[in-house]
Amino acid sequence: MQQKRLILVALLVVVMALTACAAPAAPAPTVEEPAPAATMAPAEEPADEAEAGEEMAEEAAPSTDRNGAWVDSVIIVEEPSADAAITRLEQGDIDVYAFAVSNREAAAAIADSEALKTYRSSGSYDELSFNPVGPVFETTGKLNPFAVPAVREAMNWLIDRNFVVQEIMGGLATPRYVPFNTASGDYALMADVIRSLEAKYAYNPELANEVISAEMEALGATLVDGKWQYEGEPVEISVLIRTEDARRDIGDYVASQIETIGFTAIRDYKTAAEASPIWINGNPGDGLFHIYTGGWITTAVPRDLGNNFQFFYTPQGLGSPLWQAYTPSEEFAEVAEKLGNQLYTSLEERRDLMATALELALQDSTRIWLHDRAGVTPVRTEIDVAADLYGAISGTPLWATTIQRDGGEGGEVRVAMPSILTNPWNPIAGTNWIFDQMPIRGTGETATVPNPYTGLAIPNRIERAELVVEEGRPVGTSLDWVDLSFESSIEVPGDAWVDWDAENQVFLTASEVYTEPVTVARKSIVYYPEDLYDTVLWHDGSAFSIGDVVLGMILTFDRAKEASAIYDASAVASFNSFMAAFRGVRILSTDPLVIETYSDSLLLDAEQNINTWWPYYAQGQGSWHALSLGIMAEAAGEAAFSTAKSDELQVEYMSMIAGPVIEILASQLETAQADSYIPYAATLGEFITADEVAARYANLTSWYEELGHFWIGTGVFYLERAFPVEKTIVLQRFEDHPDAADKWAGFSAPAIADILVDGATRVTIGEEASFDVFVDFAGEPYAVDDISEVKYLLFDANGALAESGTAEAVDDGLWQVTLSAETTGALEAGSNRLEVIVVSNLVALPSFTDLQFVTAP
Repeated sequence: MQQKRLILVALLVVVMALTACAAPAAPAPTVEEPAPAATMAPAEEPADEAEAGEEMAEEAAPSTDRNGAWVDSVIIVEEPSADAAITRLEQGDIDVYAFAVSNREAAAAIADSEALKTYRSSGSYDELSFNPVGPVFETTGKLNPFAVPAVREAMNWLIDRNFVVQEIMGGLATPRYVPFNTASGDYALMADVIRSLEAKYAYNPELANEVISAEMEALGATLVDGKWQYEGEPVEISVLIRTEDARRDIGDYVASQIETIGFTAIRDYKTAAEASPIWINGNPGDGLFHIYTGGWITTAVPRDLGNNFQFFYTPQGLGSPLWQAYTPSEEFAEVAEKLGNQLYTSLEERRDLMATALELALQDSTRIWLHDRAGVTPVRTEIDVAADLYGAISGTPLWATTIQRDGGEGGEVRVAMPSILTNPWNPIAGTNWIFDQMPIRGTGETATVPNPYTGLAIPNRIERAELVVEEGRPVGTSLDWVDLSFESSIEVPGDAWVDWDAENQVFLTASEVYTEPVTVARKSIVYYPEDLYDTVLWHDGSAFSIGDVVLGMILTFDRAKEASAIYDASAVASFNSFMAAFRGVRILSTDPLVIETYSDSLLLDAEQNINTWWPYYAQGQGSWHALSLGIMAEAAGEAAFSTAKSDELQVEYMSMIAGPVIEILASQLETAQADSYIPYAATLGEFITADEVAARYANLTSWYEELGHFWIGTGVFYLERAFPVEKTIVLQRFEDHPDAADKWAGFSAPAIADILVDGATRVTIGEEASFDVFVDFAGEPYAVDDISEVKYLLFDANGALAESGTAEAVDDGLWQVTLSAETTGALEAGSNRLEVIVVSNLVALPSFTDLQFVTAP
């Protein structure tokens, strides 16, 4: 009897026994390379969980009088080589290599080392990003075939993903065709659609050549002696190839493949720091690259991947010049916006939108997906730290609050990453590289944090919340910190702030903007604790205030308004997307802080629908007084928050930690202090006193004089110094942090389901067939109540999807799939495959397995 078991998220176990330690981790994507980063204005994007609050307490660390971080300092250094990092770990030179290693030999070496342990993760993935500008670059006059969607689409057929996975990744990856992580709930939900698309876009170099040749001829190119020419010159394709990991081999493979169909490949090998100014910061119209070997990480377990279409295929994704060059079809843009802002009224409508978007994404193929990596993050055995099932250590904000040596207090931990200080740090539109975001997360904090196993939001700075939803909408709650209720109609009140007048620097109310009453899909109310302003301090000693929150509200609007002194065209697309769902906000109370938000955006989990308005921006936390200096500098034309605007105006891309902008900000600080400057004084001045202004700038002056930078947050670590040349970051424990060090201790092991399918390997055509599905965790049956769904997909002898459905629960740990006589009667004689997907309520990673069986008369 043939039996096959597979846990997708644990691919590594088929090669070696790797131990994923049960440590107390987290669009969303971030570039390992960037990925969808949560912006401040829409609700922060944690994700799913069931009963996780109870799990957190099971292995709680001993209570302690220590506050903030367990350790005194963290030193972060650059180490591009995984092999060298493993050696340094074993020698004790570093304690953590904060990178998900997917190299087979390196992973084996880690598994064999008694000095090391690992954390498994499934959130890293690789792709090919295309330059869509053209079809002729204005600056060079050279042809860019990838300006044509059909050429990009055909690249799916030219790339053999199975070859990449097996020969380059050594089997430690899973082929990927769509913008959904394979180990995700949405992939499981759409598995029937995705499997059909995978079959349609399977490796077919002949078809790729046929389509691309037709498009090249339409562009005016000619094939001469097997090589494409345009206006008498070879059509050269520059492949920008990352060198630090398997993407070097991937880039070489891609270059070889495009050469087989007549292109002249230019292999441009670059490290992260060298490639960044070209592909994400540079002007794609300059024609410096055609294809980039991208790598991403979804830093938190995703509850809803619908926003990936908007992030990866539309200008709303990032303010980068490359994203601003994206031109999706009108239909794709509309569907992406609906999914990105959750503008649907039922689960059925959401599924239909998903199905459409998946097809349109492959037709657009601004990027084509290659594989999901199965990675392990190695640390020394004496180190404990939280790790997310997707983002591992580097992706979760909990790394900073949980990292600990030998279960004790104090000491230093040394962390290495493949690249650091790749781009400038500023909270508004600074670096989105995962290697920069890890220390950034360590210096800041968010109002909620995602549970590392389910992604569902857990309160951090907030106390509780209420969510009122329009009756009939598909929303549920898992945790008791959100009070969910339903009403037949939810009207936006007349005094709610709904837009911003950048010229007069005041908010516009609903009664001023809306010509008739506006009703919405949901209203959220967030409650902060009464002692918020007494306990939370910025690193420079300034007390947190309502001014920090209100500035965040203002900046949500102001940068996208042409009348603003800091107008940034690259901010418009994401702002328009936000405004497609946002309908109003009210500060119900300033002390204690209570904020009410009205929106047509509606996620399936109540916990994800809470707009906190905590001042954690797209790329880090920001105080009103430190950001004021950046606002002044940009208004003066001396620097810009975004790379797109800095490139446009030929000014410095703003860094608040090092470099020439520091002197600019220091000069602005002198002016701000002398003038008692309050940005957007017509509004913000109503919330900030003269005493606070004086105290804030005095504190920041002392901070700058001591540390030489302007990066401050409220997190458990503060930035002591960043050394861009030496590639070193020094973080120190913030002794005035209000929380106990053991606040986030004690996550139990993630309950990832183990599956076994048992049944006949030979089925008679036209007769009913049943298959048992055994589901367990740690050797114990998985409770039926803890499983959301057991789904099956039946593929016939030709590989086509013949049927999909759900299994029936028999008992804890046992489910059954029954194929009717009619179903088997429609199958041909031959080998069929039954794929089973288990979706748990306890972890947001589905488990996959399959069984082969033969049908015969």
